[in-house]
Amino acid sequence: MELSQLTMFKTVAEQGSIVRASELLHCVPSNITNRIKLLESELGVSLFIRKGRGLIISPSGVLFLTYTNKILSLCQEARRALEPSSMPSGILSIGAIESCATGRLPKLLSKFHQNYPSVQMQFSTGPWPQLLSDVVAHKLDCAVIAADNEHPDISRLEIYKEELVLIASPDMGDIKKPQDLSGRNIFMWPEGCPYRKSLEGWLDEHRVATVITSIASYGTILGCVSSGAGVSLVPKGFFEQFKSVGGICGHTFDDLAPIQNYFVWNKHAGLHRAKDKFAELLEDEFKDI
Repeated sequence: MELSQLTMFKTVAEQGSIVRASELLHCVPSNITNRIKLLESELGVSLFIRKGRGLIISPSGVLFLTYTNKILSLCQEARRALEPSSMPSGILSIGAIESCATGRLPKLLSKFHQNYPSVQMQFSTGPWPQLLSDVVAHKLDCAVIAADNEHPDISRLEIYKEELVLIASPDMGDIKKPQDLSGRNIFMWPEGCPYRKSLEGWLDEHRVATVITSIASYGTILGCVSSGAGVSLVPKGFFEQFKSVGGICGHTFDDLAPIQNYFVWNKHAGLHRAKDKFAELLEDEFKDI
């Protein structure tokens, strides 16, 4: 069993195609096919189910992929550990919830790239449970989430508290109290979103009954609100990013508590200089929020 075989297996599992994997790994498809067959022979199991021209990872393959991710992650850690005096380099896989990725992170990601050009950043967004799961599984090196979830494999750092802003079209006039939302359309991310949970609790506290429409896209939410179709509760960072576009105005309420955002990483991942430098930059950039 060789590391190159594990890399091939991981890439094919992620791409679902030997041809696409060969393009990413810059080798011929037949080489990957032969190496995976040797790996399957060594393990005594089928890692993939052949279906037409495509591949579906088998139950044994799913289990082996978990260990493959850990092995390759440990190998990267070993390489980093052997270069104690070098600047951060290599791959840094970062995940973030959509609101943070849209509102707070763009400038910070640019600054990190300028400071550490040898680091290859891989960035993705998703709901916080998926991001947390990916950090635990070593699919992500770190993530920014807005939920305080204690997990035995996770270390976390409080980075900032995100204030909440109710956005609406200027044509809707002043919205001064929760009761002003009665009967209005409200657009929010689906169940599980911490900002939606905060809004639901706030409306329940003030006994305001209204229907919330689930939309898993801030772009779509912004379009609906700016057209006057309804309102939404968004992080202040998102509002500040898009208020100049026009078509929206913000309303704040003292009893809408800010939401704590966290930087999380797998406590078993070991030394990762790029991740540590990214955490330092997060703390420095957001210390005044």
